[in-house]
Amino acid sequence: MTERTITESPTPDDSARQRPGLPRRELAAATVGGIVESFDWTVYVIFAAFFTADLFGSDSLGATIVAYGGFAVGFVARPLGSLFFGRVSDSRGRRFNLLLCMSIISVASIGIALVPPAAAIGIWSAVLLVALRIVQGLAYGGEGPTIAAYVAETAPRRHRFLFSAISYGGIMFGSMLVFLTVAVLNATIGEEALRAGGWRWGFVVGGVLGLLALWIRAYAPESSEFEGGRAAVAARPPALTVVFREHRTALLTIFLLTLGGTVTYYYTLVYLPKFAAAAGRADTASATSFMTIVLIVVLVAMLIVGACADRFGVLPLMRITFAFNVIGVLPMTFALIHGALPFEVVALTLGLGAAGFAAVGSVLSALLLPTAVRAVGAGVVATVTVAVFGGTFPMVAEALHAFDLRWVIPGYVFVAAVALLAATHTVTKVRLFTETVQ
Repeated sequence: MTERTITESPTPDDSARQRPGLPRRELAAATVGGIVESFDWTVYVIFAAFFTADLFGSDSLGATIVAYGGFAVGFVARPLGSLFFGRVSDSRGRRFNLLLCMSIISVASIGIALVPPAAAIGIWSAVLLVALRIVQGLAYGGEGPTIAAYVAETAPRRHRFLFSAISYGGIMFGSMLVFLTVAVLNATIGEEALRAGGWRWGFVVGGVLGLLALWIRAYAPESSEFEGGRAAVAARPPALTVVFREHRTALLTIFLLTLGGTVTYYYTLVYLPKFAAAAGRADTASATSFMTIVLIVVLVAMLIVGACADRFGVLPLMRITFAFNVIGVLPMTFALIHGALPFEVVALTLGLGAAGFAAVGSVLSALLLPTAVRAVGAGVVATVTVAVFGGTFPMVAEALHAFDLRWVIPGYVFVAAVALLAATHTVTKVRLFTETVQ
C-alpha cells in the first residue's frame, strides 16, 4: 500500500458531502447512540448500590468493589470490540456498524434486567452479569469510534465542532436520564423495593432506548465521505501495524486526549457525589440529585465551546478549557474536603472544566486519522485508554477510600488533566490537523 492510500482522505466540499440543509438525520443517529451508551454505563454505576446484594449475595465493601469490577471488565472488552467492529465500520460502512452494535447493546441490556438473583442460582448470577457486560463492552468498542467518524464525515465544516458538542451531548442527556430514572423509581416504589429487584427497571429502560436508537438509525444515510473512499478501502484495507507506524503522533494525541477526558468525566460527572459523601461534605441522595443541574449546565457549556471552536479555532478553545482543568481540580477538591466550598459550587465549577473535552474531543480524535483507518485506529487507542484509566476509576477510587487514601484521588485526576493539556502541543505536529482542521 502506498503512503498516499493510508495518509490521505477524501476531502469533498460541503455540497458534495451532504444533502441540502443541515444533516439532521445523521446528527440524530449519532446523538442517540451517546444517550444509550451513557445511560447503560452510568445506570450500572448508580444502580450498583441496589443490585450488589441481589446479584452478588452481599452488600459488603468487598462485594461492592467486585461489582465495580463488573463495570471495569466491560471497558476491558472495548478494545477487542473496537478492533473487530472498527474493521467492520471501515469496510462495511458507518451506518451498518451503528445498527449492528446497537442491536447487540439493546439485547444485552434486556438480558441484564432478566438475570436471576443470587438466591436462585448462586454465583451464576454474577457470572451472567459480567458476561453480558462483556458483550456490551465489545459492542461499545465499535459504537463510540464509529459515531465519532460518522459525525466527522457528515458534519458541515463550518459547524463541525458544534455538531461534535451536540452528539457528545447525548452522553450528558443519557446521564440525566439515569438520575431521572432513579428519582422516579425512588418516588414510586421506594429504596427497599429497588434493592429487592426494582433496579431491573433501569436496565429495561436502557433496552428500550436502544430500540429507539435502532429506529432512528434506520433512516440515517451512509457517510458520503466513506462512500467516496469505499473502493480503495475494500481493495486493500491497511493493516493495524501500518496505522501505528505511519500515524504515531496522531495516536499519541488521541491517547492523551482520551486519558485526560475520561478520568475528568468519571470523576466530575459520575463519581463526585460519592466522593463528597465519603468526605462527609454532602448527602449522597441530595448530591446525586443536584448532578442533574450540573449536567444541564455542562451541556449548555459544551454547545458554547463547540460553536466558539468553529468560530475562533479549536486549538485556542482546547488550550483555554484544558488549562482550566489543570488549574482548578486540586484547589476545588481540597476546598470541598475541608468544607471551604459547598458541593454545589465545586460540582458546577469542575463540570465547566469537563465541558471542553466533551465538546470537541471525540470528533477531533477521528479527524486526526484518514477515512480508511479512522474507526479502527482511533478506536483501538481510545478504548484501551478508557479501559485502563476510565473503566477502573470507580473501583480504584473505592479501594483508595477503603485504605483511607482519598486524598490521592484528586492528585490522580490532576495528572490526567495535565495529559489533556499536553495534547494541545502534540496535536500541532499532526499533518491532518494542521492541513484540514486548524
